[in-house]
Amino acid sequence: MQTTTAQGGNNLDPWYHHYADRAAGLKASEVRALFAVASRPEVVSLAGGMPYVAALPQELVIDAMDRVMRQKGATALQYGSGQGVPLLREQILDVMALEGIKANADDVVVTTGSQHALELVSKLFLNPGDVVISEGPSYVTAMVIFKSYQAEVDHVPMDENGLIPAALIEHIAALKAAGRTIKFLYTIPSFHNPAGVTLSWARRLEILEICRSNNILVLEDNPYGLLYFDKPAPDAIRSLERDGVVYLGTFSKTLAPGFRVGWALAPHAIREKLVLANEAAVLSPSSFTQMVISEYLSTADWKAQVNTFRGVYHERKNAMLGALDEYLPDLSWTNPTGGFYVWVTLPERLDSKAMLPRAVKELVAYTPGTAFYADGDGRQNMRLAFCYPTPDNIRLGIRRLATVIRGELDLLDTFAGTGPLGAVPDRPGTQNQRFGGPPANIS
Repeated sequence: MQTTTAQGGNNLDPWYHHYADRAAGLKASEVRALFAVASRPEVVSLAGGMPYVAALPQELVIDAMDRVMRQKGATALQYGSGQGVPLLREQILDVMALEGIKANADDVVVTTGSQHALELVSKLFLNPGDVVISEGPSYVTAMVIFKSYQAEVDHVPMDENGLIPAALIEHIAALKAAGRTIKFLYTIPSFHNPAGVTLSWARRLEILEICRSNNILVLEDNPYGLLYFDKPAPDAIRSLERDGVVYLGTFSKTLAPGFRVGWALAPHAIREKLVLANEAAVLSPSSFTQMVISEYLSTADWKAQVNTFRGVYHERKNAMLGALDEYLPDLSWTNPTGGFYVWVTLPERLDSKAMLPRAVKELVAYTPGTAFYADGDGRQNMRLAFCYPTPDNIRLGIRRLATVIRGELDLLDTFAGTGPLGAVPDRPGTQNQRFGGPPANIS
C-alpha cells in the first residue's frame, strides 16, 4: 500500500526529503497530462498548440542542413557562444523589425527555445514570495516556471482588447499596500495564449506607462506576433521602450519547434546576466540548429513561408468558428485575428475540467480553463486550438464536443428535476468576445 510522509511526500520516492523547496513547484501541467490521451489517433485533439509543420517544405530544411554540413560542418558540430551565433543574431533583428523593433544584435541572446529564455529571466529575477503580474488567463507553462522559483502569480482581468489598464493599476496598488514585491509584468500582447485576443495599441501605450511609473519590468512574450490573418498586430511593446522591456521571441511558430531556437532581447545589463545564466545552464545553444536556421533565413523566402502558415491557420480558425456557430451557437468565444487559439465560455452550470473525461470518451480533447489560472479559476472556460487539426477534423471535433456539452446539460437537468434538455434556440448576432460577461446559456 502506498503511504505518505508527514510532509506529504510518498514513500515510493525515497529521495523526497532531499529535494529543494522550489522543487515543490515542479508539477505537470494539465496540458502536458493531456498529451498522452490526445495523441491517440482516434481522438480529435483541440488541446495542444502544435504548429502545422507539414506546411513547411522539408526540402528547404534539408538543403540548408546540407549546405551547413558541407561548408561549415566542423564549426556547426562544435561548442558555440553562450550568446548565440553572431549572424543569426543579426538576422533576428530583421525578424523583429517587422514588429517595429529597432535593436542591436549585441543585446540579443539566443536560447534553447523562448521557454528557456523565460526560465532564464525568472532565474535572474525571482525570489521566493515575489509576485509576477500576468493576464488572467495566462500561458500555463509560464506559471509552472514562476511557481518553480516559488513566486506567486497575480492575475489581472482581460477583455476583448487585452489586459485592462485600470485593473492593472488596482492590482499594483493592492500588492504594494500589502508590502509585496512585484518583479515584472508577464504579458502575451499579440494573439494571446490562451485567450486569442490582442492588446490594442492604445492599451500598449497605457500599460507601458503604468509599468514605467511603478518601476515594473515588462516581460513581453511574442511567439505568435507574425501569425496574423488579415492585418498585422500593433507593434511590439519593445518598439516603444528599450530599457524597461525584455522581449522573448521564437522560431518555433514561424519555422518549426523541433529546432528549439528562441531568443531574448534585453537591456544591456540584463543581457550580460542572461548570457552568464545561459552558459551556466547549457554552455551554449546548439550551434548546428542555429546555423541551419541562419542558412534557411539567408537562402529561402522565409517571409513567404510565414505567409503560408498564416493562410493555413486562418482557414482553420474559420473552420472552428463556423463549426461553433453551427453546433454550439449559444456558447461565447473569442474571435482571434491571428495565432492558434479560441477561448470558449461555457454555460454557468458546466465545469470544463470535470467534463474532460467524458469528452475524451467521445474522442475529442480540449484544455480546461483551469490550466491557465494559478488559483484554479476558469472552470467555465476551455481553450480550443485550431493550429494542428485539419478543417474537417476541426468540424468533427466540435460536433463531438457539442454532444458532450449537451449530454452534460441533460444530466444536470435530469438531476435537477427539470426534465430533458429542450431545443437549443438560434442565437442572433456574432460571437460574444467578452471576458467575465453574462454566462453562455444553453437551456
